[in-house]
Amino acid sequence: MTRLEGERERPSVRSGLAFALLASSALATVGCAGGSPLLHPARTLPAGDVRAAGGVSANVVVGSLSDDLRTARTLAERDPSGATTPGAPGTNPDYAKGALVLANVAPGLAPVVGARVGLGNAFEGGLAYTGRGVRADARRSFDDGAWSLSLGLGGTAVLYGRQQGSELPNVDLGALHGFGADVPVLGGWESDGGLYKIWFGARAGFERGVVETLSTEPKAETLATPPIRLEAMRWYGGPLLGIATGFRHVHVALEIAATYNSVNGTYNGTNATVSGLALTPATALLWTFD
Repeated sequence: MTRLEGERERPSVRSGLAFALLASSALATVGCAGGSPLLHPARTLPAGDVRAAGGVSANVVVGSLSDDLRTARTLAERDPSGATTPGAPGTNPDYAKGALVLANVAPGLAPVVGARVGLGNAFEGGLAYTGRGVRADARRSFDDGAWSLSLGLGGTAVLYGRQQGSELPNVDLGALHGFGADVPVLGGWESDGGLYKIWFGARAGFERGVVETLSTEPKAETLATPPIRLEAMRWYGGPLLGIATGFRHVHVALEIAATYNSVNGTYNGTNATVSGLALTPATALLWTFD
Protein backbone atom coordinates (compact mmCIF):
# COMPACT_ATOMS: atom_id res chain seq x y z
CA MET A 1 0.00 0.00 0.00
CA THR A 2 1.44 3.41 -0.98
CA ARG A 3 1.55 6.37 1.35
CA LEU A 4 -1.20 8.02 -0.68
CA GLU A 5 -3.43 4.97 -0.35
CA GLY A 6 -2.73 4.69 3.35
CA GLU A 7 -3.66 8.33 3.89
CA ARG A 8 -6.86 8.34 1.87
CA GLU A 9 -9.60 10.17 3.67
CA ARG A 10 -12.09 8.15 5.70
CA PRO A 11 -15.22 9.35 7.52
CA SER A 12 -14.38 10.57 11.04
CA VAL A 13 -16.14 10.54 14.38
CA ARG A 14 -16.45 14.32 14.07
CA SER A 15 -18.30 13.87 10.76
CA GLY A 16 -20.66 11.41 12.45
CA LEU A 17 -21.51 13.87 15.19
CA ALA A 18 -22.04 16.60 12.60
CA PHE A 19 -24.42 14.31 10.75
CA ALA A 20 -26.43 13.67 13.91
CA LEU A 21 -26.67 17.40 14.67
CA LEU A 22 -27.77 18.17 11.12
CA ALA A 23 -30.44 15.47 11.28
CA SER A 24 -31.62 16.83 14.61
CA SER A 25 -32.07 20.31 13.14
CA ALA A 26 -33.88 19.00 10.10
CA LEU A 27 -36.32 17.02 12.25
CA ALA A 28 -36.92 19.70 14.86
CA THR A 29 -40.33 20.52 13.39
CA VAL A 30 -41.62 17.01 14.07
CA GLY A 31 -43.84 16.69 17.14
CA CYS A 32 -43.15 14.86 20.38
CA ALA A 33 -44.21 11.27 21.01
CA GLY A 34 -43.48 8.43 23.38
CA GLY A 35 -42.02 5.99 20.87
CA SER A 36 -38.32 5.28 21.48
CA PRO A 37 -37.16 2.78 18.84
CA LEU A 38 -33.81 1.00 19.01
CA LEU A 39 -32.99 1.06 15.28
CA HIS A 40 -29.76 -0.90 15.63
CA PRO A 41 -28.83 -4.49 14.74
CA ALA A 42 -28.03 -7.14 17.32
CA ARG A 43 -24.28 -7.16 16.62
CA THR A 44 -22.30 -4.44 18.38
CA LEU A 45 -19.78 -2.20 16.63
CA PRO A 46 -16.04 -2.91 16.64
CA ALA A 47 -13.98 -0.83 19.07
CA GLY A 48 -13.76 2.79 17.99
CA ASP A 49 -16.39 2.59 15.23
CA VAL A 50 -19.26 5.09 15.37
CA ARG A 51 -22.74 4.80 13.87
CA ALA A 52 -24.91 7.94 13.58
CA ALA A 53 -28.66 7.72 12.98
CA GLY A 54 -31.31 10.21 11.91
CA GLY A 55 -34.94 9.43 11.19
CA VAL A 56 -38.49 9.51 12.46
CA SER A 57 -40.80 7.29 14.50
CA ALA A 58 -44.53 7.11 15.15
CA ASN A 59 -46.33 5.92 18.25
CA VAL A 60 -49.87 4.67 17.58
CA VAL A 61 -52.28 3.61 20.32
CA VAL A 62 -54.90 1.02 19.39
CA GLY A 63 -57.78 -0.74 21.11
CA SER A 64 -58.64 0.38 24.63
CA LEU A 65 -55.95 3.09 24.76
CA SER A 66 -57.33 4.64 21.60
CA ASP A 67 -60.85 4.49 23.04
CA ASP A 68 -59.74 6.20 26.27
CA LEU A 69 -58.10 9.05 24.37
CA ARG A 70 -61.07 9.43 22.02
CA THR A 71 -63.48 9.64 24.97
CA ALA A 72 -61.40 12.37 26.63
CA ARG A 73 -61.32 14.38 23.40
CA THR A 74 -65.10 14.09 23.12
CA LEU A 75 -65.46 15.38 26.67
CA ALA A 76 -63.11 18.26 25.88
CA GLU A 77 -65.19 19.21 22.83
CA ARG A 78 -68.25 19.53 25.04
CA ASP A 79 -66.36 21.79 27.43
CA PRO A 80 -63.10 23.24 26.02
CA SER A 81 -62.02 24.31 29.52
CA GLY A 82 -61.60 20.64 30.40
CA ALA A 83 -63.94 20.98 33.39
CA THR A 84 -66.05 18.04 32.28
CA THR A 85 -67.84 17.72 35.60
CA PRO A 86 -68.57 20.29 38.29
CA GLY A 87 -65.39 21.14 40.14
CA ALA A 88 -61.76 21.24 39.06
CA PRO A 89 -60.69 20.09 35.55
CA GLY A 90 -60.14 16.37 35.35
CA THR A 91 -62.53 15.25 38.05
CA ASN A 92 -64.20 13.06 35.44
CA PRO A 93 -62.39 9.67 35.61
CA ASP A 94 -62.81 9.16 31.86
CA TYR A 95 -61.06 12.45 31.19
CA ALA A 96 -58.27 11.47 33.58
CA LYS A 97 -57.74 8.23 31.62
CA GLY A 98 -57.32 10.14 28.38
CA ALA A 99 -54.85 12.48 30.07
CA LEU A 100 -52.72 9.49 31.18
CA VAL A 101 -52.71 8.04 27.65
CA LEU A 102 -51.68 11.35 26.11
CA ALA A 103 -48.94 12.14 28.61
CA ASN A 104 -47.51 8.71 29.41
CA VAL A 105 -48.08 6.55 26.32
CA ALA A 106 -47.78 9.68 24.14
CA PRO A 107 -49.08 8.87 20.65
CA GLY A 108 -47.72 10.96 17.78
CA LEU A 109 -44.61 11.53 15.66
CA ALA A 110 -41.08 12.08 16.93
CA PRO A 111 -37.60 12.62 15.50
CA VAL A 112 -34.92 10.00 16.11
CA VAL A 113 -31.33 11.25 16.29
CA GLY A 114 -28.46 9.42 17.92
CA ALA A 115 -25.01 7.90 17.80
CA ARG A 116 -23.45 4.63 18.95
CA VAL A 117 -19.81 3.75 19.55
CA GLY A 118 -17.98 0.43 19.85
CA LEU A 119 -16.24 0.14 23.23
CA GLY A 120 -14.27 -3.04 22.64
CA ASN A 121 -14.73 -6.65 23.84
CA ALA A 122 -18.13 -6.70 22.05
CA PHE A 123 -19.47 -3.84 24.17
CA GLU A 124 -21.24 -0.81 22.72
CA GLY A 125 -22.69 2.43 24.10
CA GLY A 126 -25.33 4.71 22.65
CA LEU A 127 -27.06 8.05 23.10
CA ALA A 128 -30.30 9.01 21.34
CA TYR A 129 -32.79 11.86 21.31
CA THR A 130 -36.35 10.82 20.48
CA GLY A 131 -38.39 14.02 20.62
CA ARG A 132 -39.70 13.40 24.11
CA GLY A 133 -36.55 12.41 25.93
CA VAL A 134 -32.95 11.25 25.87
CA ARG A 135 -31.93 7.60 26.15
CA ALA A 136 -28.44 6.33 27.04
CA ASP A 137 -27.61 2.63 26.97
CA ALA A 138 -24.89 0.02 27.00
CA ARG A 139 -24.99 -3.52 25.67
CA ARG A 140 -22.90 -6.55 24.79
CA SER A 141 -23.26 -8.95 21.92
CA PHE A 142 -22.33 -12.61 21.66
CA ASP A 143 -21.45 -13.48 18.07
CA ASP A 144 -21.32 -16.79 16.24
CA GLY A 145 -20.68 -16.49 12.52
CA ALA A 146 -23.48 -14.45 10.96
CA TRP A 147 -25.67 -14.68 14.07
CA SER A 148 -25.60 -12.53 17.19
CA LEU A 149 -27.36 -12.18 20.54
CA SER A 150 -27.19 -8.90 22.45
CA LEU A 151 -28.22 -7.93 25.98
CA GLY A 152 -28.56 -4.29 26.99
CA LEU A 153 -29.68 -1.83 29.62
CA GLY A 154 -30.97 1.66 28.89
CA GLY A 155 -31.92 4.68 30.95
CA THR A 156 -34.27 7.44 29.81
CA ALA A 157 -34.73 11.05 30.90
CA VAL A 158 -38.12 12.49 29.94
CA LEU A 159 -37.62 16.19 29.26
CA TYR A 160 -39.52 19.41 29.46
CA GLY A 161 -40.07 19.92 25.76
CA ARG A 162 -41.56 21.93 22.96
CA GLN A 163 -45.14 21.07 22.19
CA GLN A 164 -47.17 22.52 19.34
CA GLY A 165 -50.37 22.79 21.32
CA SER A 166 -51.80 20.25 23.73
CA GLU A 167 -54.34 17.80 22.36
CA LEU A 168 -56.31 17.98 25.60
CA PRO A 169 -57.14 21.10 27.63
CA ASN A 170 -55.27 21.30 30.93
CA VAL A 171 -52.70 18.66 29.92
CA ASP A 172 -49.51 20.67 29.47
CA LEU A 173 -47.11 18.34 27.68
CA GLY A 174 -44.50 21.09 27.68
CA ALA A 175 -44.25 20.61 31.45
CA LEU A 176 -43.64 16.86 31.20
CA HIS A 177 -40.58 15.36 32.89
CA GLY A 178 -39.56 12.04 34.38
CA PHE A 179 -37.26 9.04 34.05
CA GLY A 180 -37.28 5.38 33.06
CA ALA A 181 -35.26 2.27 32.25
CA ASP A 182 -35.55 -0.63 29.82
CA VAL A 183 -33.91 -3.95 29.00
CA PRO A 184 -33.74 -5.01 25.31
CA VAL A 185 -32.79 -8.55 24.26
CA LEU A 186 -32.03 -8.94 20.56
CA GLY A 187 -31.12 -11.74 18.19
CA GLY A 188 -29.94 -11.01 14.69
CA TRP A 189 -28.34 -12.07 11.42
CA GLU A 190 -26.06 -10.22 9.01
CA SER A 191 -25.19 -11.15 5.45
CA ASP A 192 -21.64 -11.21 4.13
CA GLY A 193 -20.37 -7.67 3.79
CA GLY A 194 -23.24 -6.34 5.91
CA LEU A 195 -25.53 -5.74 2.94
CA TYR A 196 -28.53 -6.95 4.97
CA LYS A 197 -29.03 -6.86 8.73
CA ILE A 198 -32.07 -8.38 10.47
CA TRP A 199 -32.82 -8.17 14.18
CA PHE A 200 -35.67 -9.36 16.37
CA GLY A 201 -36.36 -9.71 20.06
CA ALA A 202 -38.17 -8.14 22.98
CA ARG A 203 -37.94 -5.10 25.19
CA ALA A 204 -39.43 -4.32 28.59
CA GLY A 205 -39.19 -1.35 30.91
CA PHE A 206 -40.85 1.31 33.02
CA GLU A 207 -41.25 5.07 32.91
CA ARG A 208 -42.37 7.57 35.52
CA GLY A 209 -43.84 10.73 34.04
CA VAL A 210 -44.99 13.91 35.76
CA VAL A 211 -46.78 16.94 34.33
CA GLU A 212 -46.34 19.77 36.77
CA THR A 213 -46.64 23.36 35.62
CA LEU A 214 -44.01 25.49 37.30
CA SER A 215 -44.99 29.02 38.23
CA THR A 216 -43.09 32.15 39.22
CA GLU A 217 -46.14 33.58 40.97
CA PRO A 218 -45.64 34.41 44.67
CA LYS A 219 -46.67 31.51 46.91
CA ALA A 220 -48.59 33.96 49.09
CA GLU A 221 -51.43 33.95 46.56
CA THR A 222 -53.25 31.13 48.31
CA LEU A 223 -56.59 31.90 46.61
CA ALA A 224 -55.23 31.20 43.13
CA THR A 225 -56.12 27.92 41.42
CA PRO A 226 -53.25 25.48 42.05
CA PRO A 227 -51.40 24.03 39.03
CA ILE A 228 -52.90 20.89 37.52
CA ARG A 229 -50.64 17.90 38.21
CA LEU A 230 -50.43 14.56 36.48
CA GLU A 231 -48.26 11.77 37.86
CA ALA A 232 -48.14 8.19 36.60
CA MET A 233 -46.03 5.06 36.28
CA ARG A 234 -46.00 3.15 33.00
CA TRP A 235 -44.84 -0.46 32.65
CA TYR A 236 -44.42 -1.80 29.13
CA GLY A 237 -43.05 -4.69 27.14
CA GLY A 238 -43.32 -6.46 23.82
CA PRO A 239 -41.65 -7.78 20.68
CA LEU A 240 -39.83 -5.87 17.93
CA LEU A 241 -38.52 -6.59 14.44
CA GLY A 242 -36.07 -4.61 12.32
CA ILE A 243 -34.18 -4.74 9.04
CA ALA A 244 -31.46 -2.61 7.48
CA THR A 245 -30.04 -2.66 3.99
CA GLY A 246 -27.31 -0.65 2.36
CA PHE A 247 -23.73 -0.68 1.18
CA ARG A 248 -20.48 -0.05 3.03
CA HIS A 249 -21.06 2.87 5.43
CA VAL A 250 -24.69 3.80 4.71
CA HIS A 251 -27.82 1.78 5.51
CA VAL A 252 -31.54 2.45 5.69
CA ALA A 253 -33.23 0.84 8.69
CA LEU A 254 -36.88 -0.03 9.32
CA GLU A 255 -38.24 -1.23 12.66
CA ILE A 256 -41.61 -1.94 14.23
CA ALA A 257 -42.34 -2.68 17.87
CA ALA A 258 -45.55 -3.68 19.63
CA THR A 259 -45.79 -2.89 23.33
CA TYR A 260 -48.38 -3.64 25.94
CA ASN A 261 -48.66 -0.67 28.29
CA SER A 262 -50.07 -0.51 31.82
CA VAL A 263 -50.32 2.98 33.31
CA ASN A 264 -51.47 3.83 36.82
CA GLY A 265 -51.53 7.35 38.21
CA THR A 266 -53.47 10.46 39.14
CA TYR A 267 -54.63 13.49 37.19
CA ASN A 268 -55.56 16.50 39.32
CA GLY A 269 -56.27 14.21 42.26
CA THR A 270 -58.34 11.70 40.25
CA ASN A 271 -56.96 8.14 40.25
CA ALA A 272 -56.96 6.35 36.90
CA THR A 273 -55.60 3.19 35.30
CA VAL A 274 -55.28 2.48 31.58
CA SER A 275 -53.80 -0.44 29.67
CA GLY A 276 -53.50 -1.58 26.10
CA LEU A 277 -51.41 -1.91 22.97
CA ALA A 278 -49.25 0.62 21.13
CA LEU A 279 -47.39 0.19 17.84
CA THR A 280 -44.13 2.00 17.10
CA PRO A 281 -42.96 1.95 13.46
CA ALA A 282 -39.70 3.80 12.76
CA THR A 283 -37.17 4.42 10.03
CA ALA A 284 -33.72 6.00 9.98
CA LEU A 285 -30.60 6.51 7.91
CA LEU A 286 -27.60 4.80 9.54
CA TRP A 287 -24.12 6.10 8.77
CA THR A 288 -21.17 4.11 10.09
CA PHE A 289 -17.67 5.60 10.57
CA ASP A 290 -14.64 3.39 11.25
